[in-house]
Amino acid sequence: MTRPRATDSEAAPIGALDAGDLQCALALSRAASWNQNEADWRTMLALGRGWCIRSPGDASPVRLAASIVVLPYGASFAWVSMVLVAPEFRGHGFAARLLRHALAELSRAGRGAVLDATPAGRPVYAREGFVDSWSFRRYRWDPAHPVPVPPEATAAAPGLASRHASPPPACRIRPLRESDWPAIAALDLPAFGADRSPLLRRLAARLPQAAQVAERNGATVGFVLGRDGREAAQLGPLVAEDAATACALLDAALARTQGPIYLDAADAQQALLSAIAERGFAPQRPFTRMLYAMERAPGDASKVFLVAGPELG
Repeated sequence: MTRPRATDSEAAPIGALDAGDLQCALALSRAASWNQNEADWRTMLALGRGWCIRSPGDASPVRLAASIVVLPYGASFAWVSMVLVAPEFRGHGFAARLLRHALAELSRAGRGAVLDATPAGRPVYAREGFVDSWSFRRYRWDPAHPVPVPPEATAAAPGLASRHASPPPACRIRPLRESDWPAIAALDLPAFGADRSPLLRRLAARLPQAAQVAERNGATVGFVLGRDGREAAQLGPLVAEDAATACALLDAALARTQGPIYLDAADAQQALLSAIAERGFAPQRPFTRMLYAMERAPGDASKVFLVAGPELG
């Protein structure tokens, strides 16, 4: 296939990305070796909006050259994600055009923007006006390729080496129930910075055995969810009042999840990071949470231990 000229790239129109583009969108994320599966794309397009540039000059009119998705969270901000360009169309400004289009749409709606950038993407977003907030890193556990753990470690889940963390005093860890959703929303809203209940409900249905709640004195003090992925299951978000509760929730979810497993853990949560290392997870790549047209990051990062994923927040 002939690579497009710069003039072709500038002329390629920006169109809506919808459910009819699912397979082409999935091909884009697969080409980037990202973990999203079809259910992830369906969720993002159902709860948000997407735009794309279709392959200029290609015989197939449905093939995608580039994509972007925004997920609105409340009235003040939206998540920007799935900024993808097919390998043969990279270097022609497609990602920048889509990003500027999305930011203009958000500006008209009076919303700021948040995204989680890889090291390669961070300088690109900085040039467009995004500024750094806080950071996290992806960790992977693979039963086929375990990493060394302390010899005194024991098993918290089948095949997963771990020093099992008991629940904190007076804290009970149990499976999520339908009646828990109001309390989960009340805990998550100040931690994340917006009501994302529709997303959380969808995630809970994806890997229901991993959905766990922590209770103390009759109050909900933490929760963890999970979902299936193309390459690995992903646990998160994990929101809790303290690190001991977060570690207990993590162990409960790990005990019910088959590997390989991804965790996107906040760099500031040192107690959880130590627990993750003890459980045999290996660090993968870092991410930087970046803000556009916002004075501060939404929510309370001290209560966020695992994020839902860079595409979801």
